Amino acid sequence: MCAAGRRWGRRQRALLWAVLLAAWEAARGQLRYSVPEEMPKGSFVGDVAKDLGLQLPEIRDRGVHILDKGRTQYFALHGKTGHLVTAERIDREQLCESAQQCVLRCELIMEGQMQVYVIEAEITDINDNAPYFREAEKKLRVSETTAPGSRFPLPDAHDPDSGRNSLQSYELSGDEHFSLAVQAGPGGDQRPELVLAKALDREEAAFHELVLRAMDGGDPARTGTARIRVTVLDANDNAPVFSQAEYTVRVPEDVPVGSVLVTVTATDRDEGPNGHVNYLFKKITEKASEIFQLDVDTGDITLLRSLDFEERYSYELEVQAHDGGDLSDTAKLIVTVTDVNDNAPELTVSSALSEISEDAPAGTVVALLHVQDPDSGAKGEVRCSLEKDVPFRLEKSFDDYYRVVTARELDREQVSEYNVTVRAADGGSPSLQSSAVLALRVLDVNDNAPVFLEERYSARLAENNAAGALVLTVRATDADWGQNARLRYRLAEGRVRGAPLSSYVSVQAETGALYALRSLDYEQLRELQLCVRAEDGGAPALSSNVSVRLQIVDENDNAPQVLYPPAAAAAAWSGVELAPRRSEAGALVAKVVAVDADAGQNAWLSYELAKATEPGLFRVGPHSGEVRTARSPLARDAARHSLVVLVRDHGRPALSATATLSVVLAESVAELLAELGSAAHEAAAPGEPAASLTRWLVLAVAAVSCLFVAFLLLLLALRLRRCHRQQLLPPDSGASRGVPVSHFVGIDGVRAFLQSYAHDVSLTADSRKSHLRFSAASCCDTLPARPPPDEPAPLLGDEEPAGALPSDPAPSSETLTKSVVKFPLVKFRRLVPISVIV
Repeated sequence: MCAAGRRWGRRQRALLWAVLLAAWEAARGQLRYSVPEEMPKGSFVGDVAKDLGLQLPEIRDRGVHILDKGRTQYFALHGKTGHLVTAERIDREQLCESAQQCVLRCELIMEGQMQVYVIEAEITDINDNAPYFREAEKKLRVSETTAPGSRFPLPDAHDPDSGRNSLQSYELSGDEHFSLAVQAGPGGDQRPELVLAKALDREEAAFHELVLRAMDGGDPARTGTARIRVTVLDANDNAPVFSQAEYTVRVPEDVPVGSVLVTVTATDRDEGPNGHVNYLFKKITEKASEIFQLDVDTGDITLLRSLDFEERYSYELEVQAHDGGDLSDTAKLIVTVTDVNDNAPELTVSSALSEISEDAPAGTVVALLHVQDPDSGAKGEVRCSLEKDVPFRLEKSFDDYYRVVTARELDREQVSEYNVTVRAADGGSPSLQSSAVLALRVLDVNDNAPVFLEERYSARLAENNAAGALVLTVRATDADWGQNARLRYRLAEGRVRGAPLSSYVSVQAETGALYALRSLDYEQLRELQLCVRAEDGGAPALSSNVSVRLQIVDENDNAPQVLYPPAAAAAAWSGVELAPRRSEAGALVAKVVAVDADAGQNAWLSYELAKATEPGLFRVGPHSGEVRTARSPLARDAARHSLVVLVRDHGRPALSATATLSVVLAESVAELLAELGSAAHEAAAPGEPAASLTRWLVLAVAAVSCLFVAFLLLLLALRLRRCHRQQLLPPDSGASRGVPVSHFVGIDGVRAFLQSYAHDVSLTADSRKSHLRFSAASCCDTLPARPPPDEPAPLLGDEEPAGALPSDPAPSSETLTKSVVKFPLVKFRRLVPISVIV
């Protein structure tokens, strides 16, 4: 009980020291634990979470995992408890062979914090292996002449365990002729020897059976046995002797299989079978026996399989030479393996991001890499590099770890994905390389505003369009991706003719199609200026504007409108154009004035004579609308003529209007009045007395005569005043020029009056009011050229016809005539239109 208590106390102290050591190692980024070998899978090794001060949720959230540097994963991290547990059954003898201390190393990776902790686990030995002999039975041949005290080497026992659990002692059981002696070898190992204690007598005993027992120091102890059969022979007094006590050979690890590495040589001075030497390995590990082969006759040591410097770089063997009499000699063989650059660097991506925002700052860590090369020296020195022209750089992190960080800000619109190749090259010659590819997708940020395909848009739309007609489509693009590149279009606020712009046009939010919401009229609206905005779906949203000019194209939807002559009243002769009978061909009679509300070709007007009382007497200018005589009027031509002028535009299809002109051919005022009276008589209502009509005609003539006399008196007064002013002013003062008196005397005076003034005469049958109005067009500052005395002046000149005045308000059924009499004008410097009401 006391011994058990002491053992329990020792274990408690050891556990306490292990905990304190783990805490001290964790403080400097390294954890150290101890675990016995052969523990079942899932056995507890250490409380990593407690030693690192981590909470259990942090282990899951930060992506903590174990990275074992070996080919086999021996440890794992329990996610629920935070304990380091065994992932496989660990055999210390298989991993570390004869090493005194067996330590396994792994890394604890914290991806969230990009930190690495080194964990070292010492594998402690347990007594799980008994000592054993490679030769279960050893046969010795001893000459009977062998002197007592002679020693014979016995087979060594092997125990893979270490420390006290390894081989500790030997025991020999048999007869009195032999005893056991144990010698210490150069490496401190025990070498059993059979000692002849008593001289042999072949005749007494030809064979001796012995048992050699090997024991370890475990609790309980384990043992292994070998049978020794001693055959007594005749005398053989010379043992073989090696040429070298120690053989040393250096071979590269890439030496071909089957090559002879070294030849050991031993000689024996005996003759016959006692002098024949054979070779064998006296001391060799199980793994070494699979690599090296010794020829028993020649002593050649050949290679059975390839050497690997990274697996083991030195082998220590013992070769024994024995003759036919079982005398032997031992030599040491040391095989040193030299390194060859046969291992490319191992590049491992311990942690990496798959996505990164394009606005991530420079220096953002995107990957954690681990690199190692099992080769030695310069061949194991690794240099890491990135390909050129990538916005990343490498930084040394910890031990053999590197970090890949951003060198500058990224731009997804230029490069949306990166396949970054990391290369690792060792220092060998030639250099070996390995690489790893990091796939990184750049996440979009709304940093680009929409851009329209054109700086400004313009479109033409024919008027009278249907509501909802497509005008044009504006298109914009956004260099961003996804929702940040999803565009919506809308109209900017505005007003057109007092109404909102949105009542005229609309834009489709998804496609940018612009539609007219109402039928447009060129005569009311010729152009629309509007602004369309494109806005992306980012947060915050970015937008841009573009101006759109919509031109309304005219269509021929308005017929010509006749301004002169005005539309005819109820009476057939409401307006009359007068032409002298003695007028020449081409004399201006009247002018049709028309306008068209359309524009361009649709407003170009042409005139043609559609209908006439005398077809060949008048013609109409196709572009001016002037009605002129086509020939001189003849005596046989009727006095009254009705002309229908067709006014047509140039649209497609063409629209037209008509104007009706009444022309009277008259030579004198009397003839004019007579014609007017005749027309009035024809237009009078049936049953009205002719005397009433004559009375009104006489009144009209009297009114004209009175006006004529008054005008002569006015002219005479003006003449006298001018003469008086000429006497007061110097001769060259440039005063107003006078008019000869003879110009107004007699028939010539009447003719001059007719040539100098144009007035409108309106006569009605039932009204006491008649109008005579001098045309305002006669007010001019120059005098026309006087016609020659021998040429009679025409009654009507070639001047442009003035517009007819509307008649006084009176019963339309009583109207006899409304005619316009035009006279050539004598123009004075200052004249005022005079209206005389009779």
